[in-house]
Amino acid sequence: TVGDQTYPLPEPFFVLATQNPIEQEGTYPLPEAQLDRFMFNIVVDYPSRDEEARIIRQVTSLQEPPLETCLDAAQVLALQQAIRRVPVADHVIAFANDLARATRPKAEGAPDFVREMVAWGAGPRAGIYLITAAKARAVLQGRYHATTADVAQVALPVLRHRVLTTFNAEAAGVTSDHIVKQLLEKMRPAEEIRL
Repeated sequence: TVGDQTYPLPEPFFVLATQNPIEQEGTYPLPEAQLDRFMFNIVVDYPSRDEEARIIRQVTSLQEPPLETCLDAAQVLALQQAIRRVPVADHVIAFANDLARATRPKAEGAPDFVREMVAWGAGPRAGIYLITAAKARAVLQGRYHATTADVAQVALPVLRHRVLTTFNAEAAGVTSDHIVKQLLEKMRPAEEIRL
């Protein structure tokens, strides 16, 4: 939507964006509302020595890597629908909801460290994305139901860009990753019986 004009986009529609953690010159930070629309924030470290050598070889040669279609748009949409059909128990939804809500410094029951170190916590999209990602992880692991362990495994990439730390937290070297990890330690889900 631009102004009051809505434009239909082709499906599936997704955006990949990169962020250089070192250089900010010439870039513009996204507002929190726009950051919240990204499902994940994945940290990509330096490549291994062998990976970097392959990158150098490929980029500096005339060799074009072969590109093959592995999924077409209809298959991606079918997979998205399959993920939506994965069942989730109420206690798993409660865990995802409680985890997202615990990042909010003004929320009832927010831990003291969140009240002190977090300026702004995750909104309602966080719980939606925690469950969606947990379902996808379950399927990739060969299971037909999502667990609290799946939610915990996807929590960092889903929450890290939705938790904004205070100036005092930044000065102390406390990052959103630290906050999410501390919440996961504090809110450890009970062991689940494997179905």
